[in-house]
Amino acid sequence: MKSQSKPFSVSCFLVLAIILFSHSLSSVTAQEVEDESEFDYVKGSKKGPHHWGELKKEWAACKNGGMQSPIDLANQRVKIIPRLDNLRRNCVPSNATVKNRGHDISVQWDIGKAGSIKINGTEYFLHQAHWHSPSEHTVNGRRYDMELHLVHESKDENGKTKNAVVGVLYKLGRPDNFLSKLMKDIKAMSDKKEQKHMGVIDPSEIKLGGKKHYRYLGSLTVPPCTEGVIWTISKKIRTVSRQQVKLLRVAVHDYAEENARPVQPINHRDIQLIDGQNPE
Repeated sequence: MKSQSKPFSVSCFLVLAIILFSHSLSSVTAQEVEDESEFDYVKGSKKGPHHWGELKKEWAACKNGGMQSPIDLANQRVKIIPRLDNLRRNCVPSNATVKNRGHDISVQWDIGKAGSIKINGTEYFLHQAHWHSPSEHTVNGRRYDMELHLVHESKDENGKTKNAVVGVLYKLGRPDNFLSKLMKDIKAMSDKKEQKHMGVIDPSEIKLGGKKHYRYLGSLTVPPCTEGVIWTISKKIRTVSRQQVKLLRVAVHDYAEENARPVQPINHRDIQLIDGQNPE
């Protein structure tokens, strides 16, 4: 399939935000932790979300950060922003690996080969997609059944990683077509830290849907909880089957069957609702 160029919308507030946070991003590593044995999601656990920031000095932002994710996307805090067409999604079919990381299931592509998005002139390359169940972000206090994160990476002038994440929320209903193609392989690696090379997977098969997107500045939702992450979350709620949600929960280790970090304080951050063109 040929690559596709698809428009998103973005607010001009990010220009200032990126400048303000560029210094802090250059001094920390923005990569998610791959060793899932170092933390867990169990309520009351000494390695649980409320203690992540105490486990390693490099994870201090999990406890002390002022711009942490996820958050509640509350209507009373949302500012509607006119459409600005300076972010685009470019998907390229590329070799991918499905990986059971213990705390989640991910699909990983070689950075730079599966396409990118562009925000204010900065290109962020697709690295991986992974799922959380239930959803990490909430909307007016409602937590949905699943959330997908498309993690994109870029390098600043100092060679440090910056992230832009596109999120999709799901409720129970019709099966998700993209997940349906992976069900057999995910089931085969259930409760095992394994990976399987899948051949070519087209990221455009992950549908975002809808014209409206939330936008805010936050962090990674797993250690090291690095801040300065640009979040774009589709307002449209897509559907996933009960069987698919159950499989994702059974496949990971027991402590991660519910692998959603608690909602974090907003701390006066702007949440913007951008009415853009349809990204599908």
